[in-house]
Amino acid sequence: MSNRAGDETGAEAGRRQADAERILADLVGFPTVVGHPNGDLMSYVADMLSTAGVSCRVLMGPEGDRANLFATIGDPSVPGYVLSGHVDVVPADEPGWKGDPFLLRRVEERLIGRGACDMKGFVAAVLSALPDLAAMPLSAPVHIALSYDEEAGCRGVPHLIAALPQLCAPPLGCIIGEPTGLHPVLAHKGKAALRVRAQGRGGHSARPDLGDNAIHRLIPVLSAAVARATEVQTGPLDDRFAPPWSSLQVGTVSGGQALNIIPDAAEARIEARAIAGVDPAALLQPVVAAARDCEVEWLSSYPALDLPPDAPLARLATELGGRRPHAAVSFGTEAGLFQAAGLPAIVCGPGDIARAHLPEEYLRRDELAAARDLVLALGRHLSH
Repeated sequence: MSNRAGDETGAEAGRRQADAERILADLVGFPTVVGHPNGDLMSYVADMLSTAGVSCRVLMGPEGDRANLFATIGDPSVPGYVLSGHVDVVPADEPGWKGDPFLLRRVEERLIGRGACDMKGFVAAVLSALPDLAAMPLSAPVHIALSYDEEAGCRGVPHLIAALPQLCAPPLGCIIGEPTGLHPVLAHKGKAALRVRAQGRGGHSARPDLGDNAIHRLIPVLSAAVARATEVQTGPLDDRFAPPWSSLQVGTVSGGQALNIIPDAAEARIEARAIAGVDPAALLQPVVAAARDCEVEWLSSYPALDLPPDAPLARLATELGGRRPHAAVSFGTEAGLFQAAGLPAIVCGPGDIARAHLPEEYLRRDELAAARDLVLALGRHLSH
């Protein structure tokens, strides 16, 4: 199947490309940093959908200032396909930016801005295809799912997934448009993260008998984490991943004010990344057990993705984009949560994950166009 938009003329293709770049510029212009409100962006998208005659639901999360969005092009009572993306971005505080990170810049073939690659480019490609999709005689619907706080451990999308039975017939599959160079990705690791807080009693370090060192209280927790990190390297193993084992690490440790003051509080953040078939939260249980004198807060948890290579969705994604599948990646996405809810899911989007979370993050113009073509190819597939 061709990647191009079929009978589109050169002028039409140029206009659609300009539309996609304009939409991407608008999306980047909303500073939807993870953990912050996203109402203005969601209102912008809802207005665009309404203009195209597409119904949508803005689903407020429990935080009260962030929302998911779900829209359907076609008949929601018929099983169709979900195009899914998150609209939150990581902060853009790095000194390496050469311009405002929330003002899209075009430098030759690069479209530069925070979120351009991860992953507002995919969202812009989908939204730019709206007029074409809405005009197609779809035999099955195309759904658009936008989520919040993915960068905080996929916190927003579970609320959207829970609402799906009231929004549409069970979908046939879900394409998560994280940057993979438009190669379908069949598997990724899961992740769980927690914060451990220790409370002590401060005082002068000359009288440790009158205080209670909070950092010392963390030591059994840190030791358990290090021991578990070594243990998981022995297996189980899955050669699709790099490294082929599950992993665990202490990411941050904080506490104390000065060398001669007994720390009255300390904190550690610890994460586990699990190969398919391993529960990431279970990897952290020895750490939780060692934290019996501390406060434990789970920050996030999402499962691995593992789609069989011969699954219909894998074949479809390969056909739509014309690129060979990749067996696995080690980063995580919302795809594992969709699969855990019973929806076949695959990761396939424009750009390169190596550009994400860095200053001067960018998406190439041809990558944006190819993503739009993939969306239109799905519409044509459903119009047979």
